[in-house]
Amino acid sequence: MNSVWPLAIITFKEGIRNRALYGITLFALMFLIANFLISGLFMQDVGKVAVDMALSTVSFAGLLVVLFVGINLLAKDLDRKTIYIVLSRPISRGKYIFGKFFGLGLLVVATMMILGAFAIASIFFIKMAYPLYFPRFSWTPVFFAIFFSIFSLLLLTSLSVLFSSFCSSSFVTLILTIISYLIGQSLGDVKALVESPQALGIEISSLTIKFISAAYYLFPNLSLFDLKIQAAHNLPIPLEHMFWVLVYGIGYAVLSIFFAALIFEKKEFP
Repeated sequence: MNSVWPLAIITFKEGIRNRALYGITLFALMFLIANFLISGLFMQDVGKVAVDMALSTVSFAGLLVVLFVGINLLAKDLDRKTIYIVLSRPISRGKYIFGKFFGLGLLVVATMMILGAFAIASIFFIKMAYPLYFPRFSWTPVFFAIFFSIFSLLLLTSLSVLFSSFCSSSFVTLILTIISYLIGQSLGDVKALVESPQALGIEISSLTIKFISAAYYLFPNLSLFDLKIQAAHNLPIPLEHMFWVLVYGIGYAVLSIFFAALIFEKKEFP
């Protein structure tokens, strides 16, 4: 671990200095400020709209950080050939992967905590302005929603590291990560649809059902980490559900990084 953490800190500092990070953060802050104006247009549902918009802004900004900052940090070492300098030191390729992942994870967590604090502030001030429209509001689901949003982005980061371990182009890594995100967000609903097609009066071939089932277990089910609806409507979130979602996320991320390290050990550099 002595060689992993310095690499993680260097990766984190590189991410902090990335100009795209400041642009994404400014974009998110503008939307959080606009939350005051937009929520006021839905007076009967101002509480739900304020919470949903604040959490959606944080999640989307975090996604942009992973896609346009994190992936570029991984590709820089290959494009600039600095990876040869790193690997010439007493650090294995596997530790390099772990160091990069921990550095990107620190970047995602730090960014999300800052944006999450602004999101909570925007909800707080809107609640102060329209107290009558927050009758069943609770802060606990909001905190859980932000926490699980961070966790889902860490899981997506582990996938981007896995793709980077065998892709020679950052563009291909970006496309694969976006595809994984889109599939992960809709996979649960699609699987439920193909398992009960009679509810919509449609016929689905057995091959399609098998393909969807295989994709369900291959790609991460990111919709499990989306608690915006529960937070906006103050719905109860079972502790058992959250526990197993965390176990699932940790297991998937660990496997992704493990396979990324194995693949990177065998990779040939140009």
